[in-house]
Amino acid sequence: MSVKMFRNLVQQVKQMINAECGIMDENGLILACTDENKTGHTVNNLQQVLESDKQLVRLNGKTYQKVNINNRYEYIVYLDSDSEESARYLALIALNVKNMGIYYDEKFDRSNFIRNIMLNNILPGDITLRAKELHVANNAYRVVFLIKTEGNKEAHPYEILLSLFPNRIKDFVIVIDEESLVLVKELKSKNDEKEIEKTANIIIDTLNTELMIKATVGVGTVVNNIREIGRSYKEAQTALLVGGIFENEKTIIYYNNLGIGRLIYQLPTTLCKLFLNEVFKNNSRDMLDGETFHTIQKFFENNLNVSETSRQLYVHRNTLVYRLDKIQKLTGLDLRKFDDALIFKVSMMVKKYLEKVEKKM
Repeated sequence: MSVKMFRNLVQQVKQMINAECGIMDENGLILACTDENKTGHTVNNLQQVLESDKQLVRLNGKTYQKVNINNRYEYIVYLDSDSEESARYLALIALNVKNMGIYYDEKFDRSNFIRNIMLNNILPGDITLRAKELHVANNAYRVVFLIKTEGNKEAHPYEILLSLFPNRIKDFVIVIDEESLVLVKELKSKNDEKEIEKTANIIIDTLNTELMIKATVGVGTVVNNIREIGRSYKEAQTALLVGGIFENEKTIIYYNNLGIGRLIYQLPTTLCKLFLNEVFKNNSRDMLDGETFHTIQKFFENNLNVSETSRQLYVHRNTLVYRLDKIQKLTGLDLRKFDDALIFKVSMMVKKYLEKVEKKM
């Protein structure tokens, strides 16, 4: 339960009641008190209150009321007064505490439930039943955003995301680890691409401006059954992994737009090495310098257009032709031809993938 909520409550009580008011857990630890100096201290000799069959107990000039949540006494509210009026006030305060506890527990249980589905920690047969108990829609369009953060470890992106997506019934913010959070967002329709893009951009921009945190978002596909949330989560993971290799300049990566990178990512490394050896015989790729690779990149960006590429590189057209001839001589691939350009492009991506794999080993 959020202690901050309790402290806000007792501060409101302080404005209305001229008596000390406090909220304790079942062990007597004061979680919130109108006398802030007592917060965090433990009250001894509560045994008589805990063992009493009565919910309301008067003892040594104070009135205590136990708060029952889910058939268990979880909190004790007290007032430093034993008058009848105090008992009425205490009943209202205890009701507030109970409602807060139920609300918080429901919210936590929902988030935990969604987390268990994503991580495959719940039996498929139990999902529908548990969703009904927690009032979570079984059939709704949802998409998973996996957010990876880097930078300030003292920042709290979880709180920021909660404030951005306050609908606790339809949207769920879940902490995965120190650097990873998940947003499971409900959509109005399966093809609500504008809303997905808008949401991803809001996350990136807000974390950057509010917390000065660099973030990358992987987006899974839209699913329409709660059981499929785990699939969308795995897709978001794959989007970040594949995007980190082939599109590391992007901050938002969609599983649906991974293209050939997804195919390469699923290939065995032995097959990738065989392909590179076949394309670049005698390690001809290693003979290409940084300037040559920059030229190739620009040439691909301009759809193999010699004139436009030479203009952007600020070189004469004949200079670019000379460089392309040199590449052909070294590799046997004429990048002005579509088939050869495609082979070279794929080989560059395969090389990137192998370098990433070898770096992890």
